[in-house]
Amino acid sequence: MDIAVQQERIFSDTASSAGVESVALEIFRFQAAHCEPYRQYIGLLGIDPSSVSCTAEIPYLPVEFFKTRRIWSAPADSEPETVFTSSGTSGAETSRHYVASTALYDESFTRGFEYFYGPAGEWSIFALLPSYMERSGSSLVWMAERLQARNRACGGFYLYDHGKLTGELRKAAEKGEKILLIGVAFALLDYAEYLSAENIALELPEDAVVMETGGMKGRRREVSRETMHETLTRAFGVKTIHSEYGMTELLSQAYSSGGGLFRCPPWMRVSARDLQIPLRAAGEGEPGGLNVIDLANLWSCSFVAVQDRGIVYGDGSFRVLGRIEGAQLRGCNMLIE
Repeated sequence: MDIAVQQERIFSDTASSAGVESVALEIFRFQAAHCEPYRQYIGLLGIDPSSVSCTAEIPYLPVEFFKTRRIWSAPADSEPETVFTSSGTSGAETSRHYVASTALYDESFTRGFEYFYGPAGEWSIFALLPSYMERSGSSLVWMAERLQARNRACGGFYLYDHGKLTGELRKAAEKGEKILLIGVAFALLDYAEYLSAENIALELPEDAVVMETGGMKGRRREVSRETMHETLTRAFGVKTIHSEYGMTELLSQAYSSGGGLFRCPPWMRVSARDLQIPLRAAGEGEPGGLNVIDLANLWSCSFVAVQDRGIVYGDGSFRVLGRIEGAQLRGCNMLIE
């Protein structure tokens, strides 16, 4: 396989289901041969990569491996251009995603964002990502910085200066800018409380987008997505709250335009696995652990079993129901052991 050609095909040949199947199978065979932890894992499962004939038969690497192994499909003597790390909780082991091509990541998140929202340069992007900005190695900050840089007229990054953020949002609205306010869940809720306490009506324009990226990171009591979205819609005067679904171990993102229903760009797919028998698929519309195909993970592993529980529908859209509890992880952990 000509891997340079394959990299181009990630975005050019995945508009159809047949194209996704073809590219995914080629990448699977490449990674099964060149990613040592994935090769070992497939061997322990007793699967012959040459016998895999469709994506439904591809085994998914448990995401926990990103905490303990170097998930790397690039040439062994090459070095990553950057390493993304998860935030984790105090004392917890963090994931490390070794990125061989930052240009590939840039292309993936830009194409993914524009697939759903149009040209990034048309948006004034305001980012509330305090916990991510206060450490290094965040793939979310990397993405937000580069999307925001496409339109420097307005927007920027904010930590805890809610007064300044409010003023800048109002200026952007007065100038007729398309506004995207993106933030981690706890930071958006903190900002909503500030607006309420100060009795401030923000009055964002009708086409403004408020997007949460999930996660309380131990900063606030966990609440349901529905409750959080109700609070945010009232605070910001918008009809719905958008969401972004991504993580350190992936180089592509899914988006929800409301109601917590996520959709993927063409080179990304999500399916559900049986929580008790992780190599078996869950039934359509039934809750299960989420498996992700991310073809942009060309140089690491494109087939990842993540720790989220969700429901996947026939059209490929999905909902996230929350993290898989420790007892429910037992099936995957047995495979790792």
